[in-house]
Amino acid sequence: MRTPLADKVVEIKPSGIRKFFDIVSEMPDAISLGVGEPDFDTPWHIRNEGIRALEAGKTFYTSNSGLKELKIEVCNYIERKQGVRYNPANEVLVTVGGSEAIDMGLRAMINPGDEVLIPQPSYVSYEPCAVLAGATPVVINLKAENEFRLTAAELREAITDKTKVLILPFPNNPTGAIMEKKDLEEIAEVIIEKDIFVMSDEIYSELTYKDEHVSIIAIPGMRERTIMINGFSKAYAMTGWRLGYACGPADIIAQMTKIHQFAIMCAPTTSQYAAVEALKNGDDDVKEMKESYNQRRRFLMHSFKKMGLECFEPFGAFYVFPCIKEFGMTSDEFATKFLETEKVAAVPGTAFGDSGEGFLRISYAYSMDTLRTAMERLERFVTKLRNGEI
Repeated sequence: MRTPLADKVVEIKPSGIRKFFDIVSEMPDAISLGVGEPDFDTPWHIRNEGIRALEAGKTFYTSNSGLKELKIEVCNYIERKQGVRYNPANEVLVTVGGSEAIDMGLRAMINPGDEVLIPQPSYVSYEPCAVLAGATPVVINLKAENEFRLTAAELREAITDKTKVLILPFPNNPTGAIMEKKDLEEIAEVIIEKDIFVMSDEIYSELTYKDEHVSIIAIPGMRERTIMINGFSKAYAMTGWRLGYACGPADIIAQMTKIHQFAIMCAPTTSQYAAVEALKNGDDDVKEMKESYNQRRRFLMHSFKKMGLECFEPFGAFYVFPCIKEFGMTSDEFATKFLETEKVAAVPGTAFGDSGEGFLRISYAYSMDTLRTAMERLERFVTKLRNGEI
């Protein structure tokens, strides 16, 4: 019998994140610092709107592109935050999480052989989605000395005549790096000069701790060549509601909607009604959660300093990316030994690309009590490593 499987799917490596959590689930008293999921419940007023929608029998399909009221609120939100206006009728698509938007956006834009630039370390789905869309992924290795920001020089060096799309993953998972306005202006010049397009994944846009997030769509000349992706999972603690959106030029959104129409039909109706409430009345909830994350971020940075562990200060998302190169171990070896010795799971930096070697991703989407216990165990672990006891 010939193989029933597609070669390009078989060749995609499984996510490097899952292995540690499979072990943790079987390990008593273990602490996991690896899940990128808010530890808050979805705010009650948002949940209540979902409940009301169910009680009212609003369990039908919405239009393929999403509930009209939600698309209007998405446009209002972006205009309020970025000063950029989209047309809810044809420049917005509501998706099943941001991940679906990434997949559809690449499929809508890529022809076989086109190159997609992927700065790494970054979210694990970009490279597989590019491959599945028929693209050739081209990795740009970000550097710790640049605080894992993408520079104009790095971008220019990676562009060829086959380059079609740059994925812009900021605020960044796993590093917590951000791109400020001046950074975006510098790479925008290269993007316009080289006539390429941008997919800007801004799912962590509300979780920035330095200044307010600036989107590349707010840079002159970039709105018309950018697909901006966002969603509700991180800012509003709505991971299980599976809801995101994409905004961009009408011709690209139309093709994404066509793919969505055949593959998904529409995003969950109940989630869409809840999301309207989130955008209308959720600012205070976001502020409260952001303040809590920032407290945890500062605690972790203080803990690393205390134990002498090098870590650049991240100003976005809810991750830190400490350097463990001094111990002469690979990221995978360090994470495995840390889990076995101290029963704490963190994610090897290499799960997010080869340039993550020598680093560890730690999520602070956990309670302060959990983080304190985990940092006590990490300090004990690195002390033993330095003393040659492990």
